[in-house]
Amino acid sequence: MREIIGIPSLVGDYDNYIWVLYDSSIQQAWVFDPGEAQPVLAFLNTNHLALKAILITHRHFDHVDGIPELKAAFPSAIVYGPQKTPNALIDVRLQEGDQVTVSPELAFDVLETPGHTEDHISYVNADSLFCADTLFTGGCGRLLGGTPQQYAESLLKLRQLPDELDFFCAHEYTVDNLRFACYVDPENPALQARSRALQIDYPRALNQAPNKLGLEKSTNPFLRFDLPPLRDKLRARGCDDTPASLFAGLRAWKDQVDQGVEKIE
Repeated sequence: MREIIGIPSLVGDYDNYIWVLYDSSIQQAWVFDPGEAQPVLAFLNTNHLALKAILITHRHFDHVDGIPELKAAFPSAIVYGPQKTPNALIDVRLQEGDQVTVSPELAFDVLETPGHTEDHISYVNADSLFCADTLFTGGCGRLLGGTPQQYAESLLKLRQLPDELDFFCAHEYTVDNLRFACYVDPENPALQARSRALQIDYPRALNQAPNKLGLEKSTNPFLRFDLPPLRDKLRARGCDDTPASLFAGLRAWKDQVDQGVEKIE
């Protein structure tokens, strides 16, 4: 039976989750975006699991720095990653439309989701979406290499996926993200209910998805930037009606709050 665990990583600096899919019955595991190796190795060794594959979403160090040590421990593990990622340890390079079959019963379709970075991809199948830093619980990543146009298109692409998908991102920033979400979208009853029910116990390991993609669609402002009432608020801040302008305005608004330029009362 296949299971999953979100292993806390780089706690206090970047608050990552490294997601590990595993099947104890066949003693195999598959890891997403290992920013460091030791917590993954500890889990694999404790549970007598062999690492079969490493799946990378983008180039940032907090998603790839664990690869060399993991490969040293498991030389046969295959590293999958974006075509555009400049990392020599990637064995199989991926682009939109590719499918990754990491075991006879485990496969993912590849979506190009640039914006946070120019090389970002996401992995999706009938059950799960692993989108790393493109979309967070309640928020999204910063622009660190991609363009607003790319990011808007990526978010709208993710919004078209089924609501029932288990949603896995790579950082635990929910409290801060929902604080901003409630500030910019206070009339949203689903968001208010989510905020009231919020319980975060990071850095506890997670044995399930943080939530379903449908919850993000109804409450995450970065999946709602082109919908009223957020669209109208962004227009009032100088945006036009294009997705790129609306997304850029919302992302800049979040950056201003993060930097203390604009205060949330």
